[in-house]
Amino acid sequence: MCSKTARSRCPVPAATCSAMPGSSGPIWGCEPAYDRAVNRAVPNGGAAYFIRDGQPAGKRGATMNQGWVRAAGVDELRQKGRIVFRLDGRQIALFDTAKGVYACNNRCPHEGYPLREGTLDGNCLLTCNWHNWKFDLETGENQRAGDRLRVYPVEIRGADVWIEIVDPPVEERLAKSLKDLKQGFDRHGYDRLAREIARIARLGVDPAIAVREAIRWSHDRLEFGWTHAYAGAADWLALYDEHEDEPESRLICLLEAVGHMADDTLRRPRYPYAEGVEDWDEDAFVRAVEDEDEARAIRLTRGALAMGDAWGPMERGLARAALAHYADFGHAAIYVTKASALIRRLGGEVAEPVLLPLVRGLVTATREDLIPEFRAYADALQDFGSRPNGSAPAAADYAGLSANKALAFTAEHGAAPPFDLYRSLLGANALNMVQFDVRHLGDLDKPYGGDFGWLDLTHGLTFAEAVLGLCSKFPELWPAGLLQMACFSGRNTGHQDDALDPDDWAVADPDAFFAGVGRTLLDHGQDRYIVSVHLLKTALSVRSLLASGECGRSGELALAALNRLLQSPLRRKMVRRTARQAMRFVEIDI
Repeated sequence: MCSKTARSRCPVPAATCSAMPGSSGPIWGCEPAYDRAVNRAVPNGGAAYFIRDGQPAGKRGATMNQGWVRAAGVDELRQKGRIVFRLDGRQIALFDTAKGVYACNNRCPHEGYPLREGTLDGNCLLTCNWHNWKFDLETGENQRAGDRLRVYPVEIRGADVWIEIVDPPVEERLAKSLKDLKQGFDRHGYDRLAREIARIARLGVDPAIAVREAIRWSHDRLEFGWTHAYAGAADWLALYDEHEDEPESRLICLLEAVGHMADDTLRRPRYPYAEGVEDWDEDAFVRAVEDEDEARAIRLTRGALAMGDAWGPMERGLARAALAHYADFGHAAIYVTKASALIRRLGGEVAEPVLLPLVRGLVTATREDLIPEFRAYADALQDFGSRPNGSAPAAADYAGLSANKALAFTAEHGAAPPFDLYRSLLGANALNMVQFDVRHLGDLDKPYGGDFGWLDLTHGLTFAEAVLGLCSKFPELWPAGLLQMACFSGRNTGHQDDALDPDDWAVADPDAFFAGVGRTLLDHGQDRYIVSVHLLKTALSVRSLLASGECGRSGELALAALNRLLQSPLRRKMVRRTARQAMRFVEIDI
């Protein structure tokens, strides 16, 4: 009887095995050595046979290790030219060609069309006739740079065709899947990304490795640093962790995160980071960001990384740098909080590829407090809390105030307890959103920079969540955080319909509401990542604000605003407005 020790020599000669009872069907275990690089057996004169430790009809997870099995009779295959052999749900197509017999998966790795129905040329190039994908039957290589076709070693033993079904070790298959994932990533092949992440999950490996690798592949292709893709990844991972027993939902979360990174870096070159290391110094880092000295800021970041726990020493410096200006319309502060979440979730191995583009983004961020609309910011920051008015205004008191007036008004009340003033400003931003007049979505006569829509309003809430997190931990940053919330309030005012009653959008059962929101996010139907990621970020920010217990009535207004957003049109591509803006601009472009 054949030993069941893996790769041990089988004492039973091949002829004896073939003559055993049931030899007309699969014979498990006995097999010759073969060249795995190509689809053919290595001649060995029948001298060396080995046995696998797989069971005859069993599966071990996603692995099949049946060894050599009889797949067909030679005469039958020669008569038909091609046949399909089925075993435990696996379909393997066999082809009789002038070069010999070849075996491959019958299902096309693209979308599953049966390759038995494909076209085979004289060079053993198999074409799937559904989408014209072409595969080399000897190696499985895809001639269109798509998914590779699984091929199997073949032997002719007397009157029978035998194939070897031995899946590679998990480590080998993971390496292949990551290589294939990278190929799909480089082309933003959304469907292929889904398949490769699903294959990784099927191996029993934590598929979140796909997000880690996507960060590594993309971090040096971001010319101006972080984008919404990285911020969204933090929130998609949060949803992923909430759906432990729902593999389909988990795949969606990872697919959206990886797909967004692929889209943001599609066909982008590398933008190398400065070399060198400088001992971490928080004040020096904040100065480097202020001076837009990316090289030094990166060297200091590498110094923090060299300490082993980069986030610990860097967090306050990053928060200071992010809130030193009304930077990139608040994205700088939002991204700092999401970087923290990514590193906590994915581990220290992603700290460098997360932090380097984050720092680049802080350095290159626009500084809106320097333009006329927000120019009162510096004076308001200097005057903040200097007046004896220690009461917080009502949220409605901000209605109609321009950004500069809102800044002065907030500074005037700066002596109020910071959480009271925070609730007022959160409420003001929530009111701007819940009372948004959607007729403004159709405004055509807007100059460049005057476009306005739902996504502008969402930033008032997502930024508020970032301020609550950063300023609760570093209270000295409250003045900057609150004044920048006032910037949002003033920027987004003037687009409201006062006749809209916020109570009409109130949510009676937040738990049931967010359960429904989760289902919506996991099948959002948006064809642009920028839209879906804003829906995701806003929903999770509002949920976080409510969970904090710090928001009171303003949290309820934020929830009503989210409810209205999710039930409203999201018009994004303004074709006529774009044309009109272009024509008017070139008339004065002299």
